[in-house]
Amino acid sequence: MSSGPGAASAPAPDPHDSPPASDAPAARPARKSSMFSSLTVRNYRLFFMGQVVSNIGTWMQRIAQDWLVLSLTGSSAAVGITTALQFLPMLLFGLYGGVLVDRLRKRPALLVTQSSMALTAIALAVLTLTGHVQVWHVYVAAFAVGLATVVDNPARQSFVSELVGPGQLQNAVSLNSANFQSARLVGPAVAGLLITGVGTGYAFLFNGLSFIAPLTGLLLMRARELHMVERAPRGKGQLREGVRYVTGRPELIWPIVLVGFVGTFAFNFPVYLSAFADDVFHAGAGAYSMFNTLMAVGSVAGALLAARRGTARLRLLIVAAMAFGALEIVAATTPTLWMFALLMVPLGLFGMTVNVTTNTSIQMSTDPAMRGRVMALYMMIFLGGSPVGAPIVGWVTDTYGARVGLAAGGAVAALAAAVIGLILARVGNLRLSVGWHRGHPRVRFVPREQEALAPAA
Repeated sequence: MSSGPGAASAPAPDPHDSPPASDAPAARPARKSSMFSSLTVRNYRLFFMGQVVSNIGTWMQRIAQDWLVLSLTGSSAAVGITTALQFLPMLLFGLYGGVLVDRLRKRPALLVTQSSMALTAIALAVLTLTGHVQVWHVYVAAFAVGLATVVDNPARQSFVSELVGPGQLQNAVSLNSANFQSARLVGPAVAGLLITGVGTGYAFLFNGLSFIAPLTGLLLMRARELHMVERAPRGKGQLREGVRYVTGRPELIWPIVLVGFVGTFAFNFPVYLSAFADDVFHAGAGAYSMFNTLMAVGSVAGALLAARRGTARLRLLIVAAMAFGALEIVAATTPTLWMFALLMVPLGLFGMTVNVTTNTSIQMSTDPAMRGRVMALYMMIFLGGSPVGAPIVGWVTDTYGARVGLAAGGAVAALAAAVIGLILARVGNLRLSVGWHRGHPRVRFVPREQEALAPAA
């Protein structure tokens, strides 16, 4: 499959420049498309609607889980441990999950993983509602969900291309992100009401029942309308083959390395935001839910802009990651709750731009037969970094304060983006061009050949 615009081995030049060629043939998406064009596909529409309900439940459980652990232990480090346990299976077994996804049919695999996550949520709800919950129960539930996501995440990511085909892939990936982030507008708010009104157990129960929607959608899909991909045969060396495939392509490996740094140190918002709500502003669960909701507003905007944009350029990824890190540093210094809360909107926008741009450019640069393994490696690095980062940032937050923890995470993200941007520019034989265009400052990467030809022009 073609790398598509923005998936070249370095930050792409402007549309007027010719992007570096890729060694993989395929179709390019249109430069611009309707913001909701992929919803015209019936199977994707069923998938999308099921995820709307399930994602609300997922966000409710995330808020309830973090607050329950904080209530039981009073420790940000314990919240970090919970996050770490949920993503540890992805770090340990993510690549094996990708190998399985490339061998299995995606829809039956998703039916199994979604059902297992529903049962885990209901079990945690029963323990909480009966008053028997202990922190180790939450740890076990988080780890069990993590085991399911080892297969569920790469299966869901790669299943999108089977639902809509390559022409609608950029739009569908962006709408998936908008879907997930839109749930943050509802899930945290409802979770906050349930936690303060009747307790965390009902948030877990809602999440368990919410899986009925995606399971129903999967069962109602028309198999004949799927864009089936040939499954990889069972064989030796498939794990190594996937790693070699990624490491041999700069357009894949360097974005994955970047989101590894961002996901490990800058995306640990369960630790940061719960600490700001509880320790810095002393505002309780309501403020924590508000922070998540405002961040979701920005995230939805970022995802919808990506759906409208129609391309996924690595230059945009670098700039968005640098802005995201810088905004975290600014947020760490804000003196009032309302200033901090308002900064959640641009943080959500740039964070989602990093997420969607990376996801889309990687999928469009990957051969369909390798997509499960590549997406598993991507999710392993992005989500699996939390088991490493969450306890570290939790310890830093407990020891030096929430402001230092958030600022340090932002600094790591911004520095990683700057360094990897320079590496990609060098690999792609590009240079940084700073100038004016129609009365406005313009910063872009252009091929070095243009620099050589400029005096003759």
